[in-house]
Amino acid sequence: MNPDTARWRIGEAAQQSGVSAANIRYYEKEGLLSPSVRGDNSYRLYSGTDVHQLRFIRLCRAMDMSLDEVRSLLALDLRRKEDCDAARNTLDEHLQHVRGRLAELQALEADLLALRSRCDGSDDHCHIIETLHARADAQPAQPAPAGSAKRHV
Repeated sequence: MNPDTARWRIGEAAQQSGVSAANIRYYEKEGLLSPSVRGDNSYRLYSGTDVHQLRFIRLCRAMDMSLDEVRSLLALDLRRKEDCDAARNTLDEHLQHVRGRLAELQALEADLLALRSRCDGSDDHCHIIETLHARADAQPAQPAPAGSAKRHV
């Protein structure tokens, strides 16, 4: 069977691609995947090309790329020089983001190590918890930003 004409229902496409059915629907809604063909029974049907595209999206997302970055890369043609430049620029920008996150994580690691060093378990109270409470009291009240990405940092 030709993979481009093969048709899988959403659950089968999810198994083939490693992308959940819910994410497949979301990627369709976000325009990362063309709306699927509907069979006579109204089930969504996906081709081998769709499954490949889902794998591409999953790979990019595993590299922590945003939906906009994935969208940019999906729109490029691997045979055009100017598209190669655009792909490089997208990756360069993403590398800058990753390097920033690495710096944040290294600062977090240093902070956690310093916090951990405050308590060896030999005192009658925990200096880690004591320090965390003191930091919490020192924090200014800030409303939670609406619609921001959930992060530990």
